[in-house]
Amino acid sequence: MVLAARDAGSLATAVETISEEGGKATSAPTDVSDEGEVERLFGAARELGPIAALVCGAGVLIRADIDQTTTEAWTRTLDVNLTGTFLCCRAAFRQMRETGGGLIVNIASLSGVYATEKFPGLSAYNVSKSGVVGLTESLAVEGRPHGIAAICLSPGAVETEMLHLANPSLRARLGPADVAELIVGLLDHRAIALSGANIPLFSNA
Repeated sequence: MVLAARDAGSLATAVETISEEGGKATSAPTDVSDEGEVERLFGAARELGPIAALVCGAGVLIRADIDQTTTEAWTRTLDVNLTGTFLCCRAAFRQMRETGGGLIVNIASLSGVYATEKFPGLSAYNVSKSGVVGLTESLAVEGRPHGIAAICLSPGAVETEMLHLANPSLRARLGPADVAELIVGLLDHRAIALSGANIPLFSNA
């Protein structure tokens, strides 16, 4: 297993936790919005063996009303949340196609799903997550002939720092461990029949 994130300290902690539980993981500090860093990440992963699964969960949220959203904030949000997901999916797709298939799980948000309630000040975030849903559908279509499945999870409120930034008053029944358990279940069962699906997780308290 290869873990990637910008925060090297958090990665080291995650690797240590996995090791204590009897697993094995390698950390790879990566900014997924940087194409060169993503290519290096997947080059390193390839050295460990064929890529069977990819989970894309990197994300940023910069809260600002639409008329106060700077071009820099807009670009940074889409660079990480959407372009970063694309870069990782593309790299994984290429390797999975060569080795006979795999599973991609992308983390979007209810904020990016049509006809769900939106919070003010999150236009860039909402657009980026809507794009992740569309990207996942495209991956499912193009991956079908190669045995590659793609599934999208769209959580609502999950008890994280990002939730408190989006809406400080909101509390949630779901925590990161709950979402992680669902992801592990999808990976364990391969969930090929769900390819192309966007699974909403309604969790408001």
